[in-house]
This record gives sequence, structure tokens and C-alpha cells, in this order.
Amino acid sequence: MPNLDTYTPLLTAHTAAHLLRRATFGPTKQEIDSFIGLTATEAVAKLMSNVALTVNPSPPVDYYDTQPTAGQPFLNEPYNLPRQGNFNAFIRYWWVGLMCEQNGNPSVLEKLAAFWQNHFVVPQGVIGDYKKSFQFLKLLRTGCLKSFRTLIIEMTKNPGMLKFQNGDLNQKGWPNENYARELQELFVVGENDFAGNQNYTEDDVKAAAKVLTGWQVTTNSNGDSTAVFTPARHDTSDKTFSSKYNNKTIAGRSDASAGDAELAELIDMLLAHPHTGRFICRKLYRWYVNPNVTTDIEDNVIGPLASFFTSPANNFNIQPVLEKLLTSNIFYDNRNIGAIIKSPAEFAIGMVRLFGQEVPNHTTDYVAFRKFAEFVYWNMSGLQLDFLSQPLVFGSIPYYQSGYSKNWINGNTLGIRGAQIDKFVHPYIAIRPGSLIGIDFLAWVRALQPNFSDVAGTPSISCEYAFEQFSKYLFAIPLTQSQKDFLIDTIMMKNLPRATWTNELTNYRKNPTNINSSNAVMWRGQLVMRYMMRMAEYHIF
Repeated sequence: MPNLDTYTPLLTAHTAAHLLRRATFGPTKQEIDSFIGLTATEAVAKLMSNVALTVNPSPPVDYYDTQPTAGQPFLNEPYNLPRQGNFNAFIRYWWVGLMCEQNGNPSVLEKLAAFWQNHFVVPQGVIGDYKKSFQFLKLLRTGCLKSFRTLIIEMTKNPGMLKFQNGDLNQKGWPNENYARELQELFVVGENDFAGNQNYTEDDVKAAAKVLTGWQVTTNSNGDSTAVFTPARHDTSDKTFSSKYNNKTIAGRSDASAGDAELAELIDMLLAHPHTGRFICRKLYRWYVNPNVTTDIEDNVIGPLASFFTSPANNFNIQPVLEKLLTSNIFYDNRNIGAIIKSPAEFAIGMVRLFGQEVPNHTTDYVAFRKFAEFVYWNMSGLQLDFLSQPLVFGSIPYYQSGYSKNWINGNTLGIRGAQIDKFVHPYIAIRPGSLIGIDFLAWVRALQPNFSDVAGTPSISCEYAFEQFSKYLFAIPLTQSQKDFLIDTIMMKNLPRATWTNELTNYRKNPTNINSSNAVMWRGQLVMRYMMRMAEYHIF
């Protein structure tokens, strides 16, 4: 069964959930149900086609109701320095809202854009400018599935990247090597190949820095920035590279098109490096399939995928590579299901999505939206994941250090995850009067119970059925029968007969206002859900 051949069985609940957990930050139960019975090719095509439905959403607005501009877009207004911090946060909230919402049309867009924002790091905390931050995010969201070559060129001239990497200070006579180094080490070629051999030299960094001289950022009176090329600041000498790049020479130019022409030649040279395809495909594999890349995987998955990525027929287009990966036999291999520890995003966003939390409309119900987004975003931030505000140029630690996703879990973060689960299982945070973030168990049970008020005509559901619905799609690896029995008998029922649940539910149905009966039903549900969500299986996907 060749690794990259198309997976042909129809998707089951198990494999549909696996695909949606990996391609998005977590599915709803309804989305999983809707993907059951599709082929992998049909399912991934659906995830791709849905991108068009969400790629151009309405922009973020001022989410503070105490401001005179409450509910109004701010990106088209003159730059507001006193509120820079607010608006940077609102952009993050807006993006998290898009990740959570999906509107029943799950797509690969936000998960892939998040991959690239960790690959091309432009942290808000360093550049400060919220307009540049949104430009950067828009570039990622609109370009994440297109040509990698185009994405690299546009990223090189992105005002936020130019500012962060001091590219706007790079000029003849005083070359700044920051971006020239990261372009090779982190963005295109990779520092080393799989065997540990260096992919470029220090002289290559110096030569690339000369190629990139002359680019600057210009900002108009409204605070909107663009990249411009100034020929007088450009190094017009010939730039010769090492044998790592076949001793390539980029001829110096001096006219107004010199910046674009030399940049295009530089990028083509980097893309032609024999390790570039493997470097990018290995990162995609670790993001979507398994952080552990063995020699076998390198030879039989990464290598062939890289050959496809760089082939003349594909020409560095990203979407076909992702389609091939997400429809492959290796993606659905049992060894890769439940093989990744959830990042704080899959944990926090996946939690609100799986349990059907409402995402308030960010323009018409902006205060509730802000409170919802704050809950999700700061839960992630407390677990050391800050979208658009990474701590290092390498991105978040678990995406590049040895151990990869295992680094999300330690003695501190495991306890924080548990505390966040408790806030969700025992809800108390209101986004508006009468609307709490979390699981309303009594409402859930009432929805599960057919003809809730017809006690005489409809028997109460069993604890087994309630448990089945509580745990549906919660685990990446299905529970064994002994695990189910333990959860029902020891955790949920506290070793009382299972019929006790039915009696308690019947009493609640007879008198929903009775505190004792309603508390009994809610208490058992909260006990088992809190325990299940704290189980190790909930931290993998």
C-alpha cells in the first residue's frame, strides 16, 4: 500500500473525524456526520471548495462598546496610535472567531494560514503596527493555497516582514543580513538537510543580503504601508553564491526594475536547491500527519511528496500538495490517528466547536463576540500559543524544537488545561445576559430525551445512551468497553446501580423546577464529562 496513493475506503465516523480534526482546528459533530460516506477525495475537495466561502469575510470592528466607534471597522480609518494595542488584539480575536465559526462549511483555510504564520513570523509585539499586522494576515489567508514562489516573493516585500527583519534598513554599503539569513534558514531551504548537512554558507547569506538591498517601507497619511524599491540604495554589483547553489551568479542591476528582477532570480535559485521541497513538505507532514519523521518516512513519503511539489507539472503550487497529503494512505494509517498532542488551538477551539458553542456575529453582536473570542484566545495564550505574537523568529517552540508537539504538555500546562476544562464544564462566564460559555447539561439532556415532558408516554433514556452522546467524537482513539464501563459505573454513577440515572432523570422530567432532581442529573453529567475531557486521550488528535 504505497504511502501517497489515494485512500479509497469510504470515510467512517472515525476517519471523517480524523480528517476534520487535522484539516481544521476541530469539527462540530454535525460536520463529522456530514462527511461520513464520502471518499477521501470528495471530502478534501469539499474542504478546498469551502475556502471560497470564508476567504473574504467582513473586516474586524471596534469591539469595545465604551468607544464612540463601537461596532465600526477601523482598518480603513487613519492610524490610531493610542489604541494600537486594542486593535492588534481585535485582529487576533477576529481571526480566532473565523477559526471557531466555519458556518457549517469547514475548510482548510484557517489551519493552513496558521501554519504559514508560524513559518513566516511577523509578531505584533515587535512591529506594533496593527495595519501591517492585518496586511500580513491577509497575505497568508489569500495566498496560503497558491504558489509558494509567489508567496515567498510577496512575503519578502511585505511591510510587516520588512520592518520585523530590518529589511528596510538594508542598503548598499551597509547590508543587513537578517532577512537573507531567515529566507534560507527558516523560509525556503532550511538550515540543514535530513542528514544534518548545512544547506548554505555564510557567504550565501552575505550575497543574498546584497540582492535584497534597496527595499523600503513607505506609509501614507492614513497609516497604510507599501513596499517600494529605491535604486540608489541598491547594491549593483554581481552576487556570486557557493557550490550549494551551483556557484550561481546574479548579475547586478541598476534600473528601477532591479529589485524585482534580482529578487525573482534569488527566489528561483533557492527553490532550485535540492532540499527546498523536502524542507517544506516535511513541515507540512509534521503539521498535518505526525511530528515524528523517521528515515522511512523521509525516504518514502517526504521525498516523493517533495518531488511532486517541485515538479514542472505542479511548479510549487501548494493546494495540490495538501490535497495529495490529506487523501493519502499514510494520512489515514492507524499509526497516525491520535499521534499528535493538541496544540492550545486544537484544544481551545476544538472544545468550543465540538460542543456546539455559539459564535456571536462580530459586527452586530460585537460585545458578545469579544467576550467569546477573549475566552478562546486567552485560553490558548495561557497555554503558550499566541497567534501573530510568537515568542521567537522560529515560531512557537513545539513547532520546531526536538519533541515537537510533546512540548505543549508539561506539569504547568496540563494543570491549566484541566482548569480550562473545569470552566467549560461548570460554566459561569457570560457573553451576554443568559448566555454562558460552556456546556449546559440540563439543556443537553432535555434535547436528548424524546418527548421530555411526556413522562408517562416516553421512558427516560438510559445512562448508557446519555454517556454515548456525551462522549460522541470526543476521543481520537475509541474507548474500549472496559473504559466505558469504568466511566459509567465508577465516575458517572459513583458505583450506584445504572438504573439510578433513569430514576433521577424521570424525577427531573416530572418536576424540572425541583432543585434536587435537576442537580442530580447535572452533577452526574458534569462528573463524567469533566473526567473524560481530562483523560489523556482528549489531549491528542
